Amino acid sequence: MYLELKPINLLIGSNGAGKSNFLSFFEFLNRMYEQKLAEYVALNGGTDKFFFQGGKMTESIYVNIHFRDNFYLFELKEGDGKFVFVEEGLGYQNHYYDIADFKAEARIKSYDGGLLRGGYLKKYLAQIKKYHFHDTGKSSPFTKESHIVNDAYYLYEKGENIAAFLYRIHQDFPAVYRRIIMVVRSIAPFFSDFYFHVSAADTVRLQWTDKYSSTVYGPTDLSDGTIRFIALATLFLQPVPPEVIIIDEPELGLHPLAVQKLAGMMKSVAAKGVQVIVATQSADLISNFDAEDVVTVDQVKGETVMRRLDSDELRSWLDDYSLGDLWRQNILKGGQPK
Repeated sequence: MYLELKPINLLIGSNGAGKSNFLSFFEFLNRMYEQKLAEYVALNGGTDKFFFQGGKMTESIYVNIHFRDNFYLFELKEGDGKFVFVEEGLGYQNHYYDIADFKAEARIKSYDGGLLRGGYLKKYLAQIKKYHFHDTGKSSPFTKESHIVNDAYYLYEKGENIAAFLYRIHQDFPAVYRRIIMVVRSIAPFFSDFYFHVSAADTVRLQWTDKYSSTVYGPTDLSDGTIRFIALATLFLQPVPPEVIIIDEPELGLHPLAVQKLAGMMKSVAAKGVQVIVATQSADLISNFDAEDVVTVDQVKGETVMRRLDSDELRSWLDDYSLGDLWRQNILKGGQPK
């Protein structure tokens, strides 16, 4: 399968079509780059789960990724219950460097010779994270304490360090912090500010105040949609965003106004050069974007097929209907239950 990723990529499709699997591929890439592939594969069902229709049907996994003029490729085969890199290489335009050593972990992270542009590839792969802010219960990641130094460098995938990350933004980037507060207030008018109490161990937890009392509240005092929106606003409005933001169903529990705000934040960060890859089931969300931002995902004979929408093909419809309307009415070619 070949897919060209653009600044904004909204994956739509029925349950089981392969949207989440596609996002998990990037998680796979990051674990591979961090030389934690063997652990990741073992904890997720073993090598057979990663082959298309199992190891008896598929002998190897081959990946070739292009980042502007740079590229990185590898081929994995099963050996002694683990993946083995039978091919691994990186390059720039017509220059190719083979770095495979037939071992169970990738070499790209530790490779430091032969290609000056290899640093760009490393930066991209290191920053890949698949975010999901679904868990908002009493023991959710948002209730955890986090260290104001050790946990403040970047936002974790499930938001467990959001308090320390916001504290750093508050201290070092006050203009960005004020923007986050204003956006949160736009969908939660009762919200006043975050309340940072640094413990003797240099940790903080997510606390906040409202406009109508002096009480300090915690994350469990917020609705599921509000706490998720706070995490999304922090992710998309952070002062130095990553090269790519990948997130699964960010619209869960959000009010329609919050979905519009989310779309605006996605467009804003994409305009700054960040690639946005999102799996969604929200017709309201895709209605805020152009047809070329949307990729339909279907399963055909057990294989995931992905196709980017074309505004020219939909022009006669888009004069009167939004993309969400066309998806609801089963007019879009693809992305529908079969």
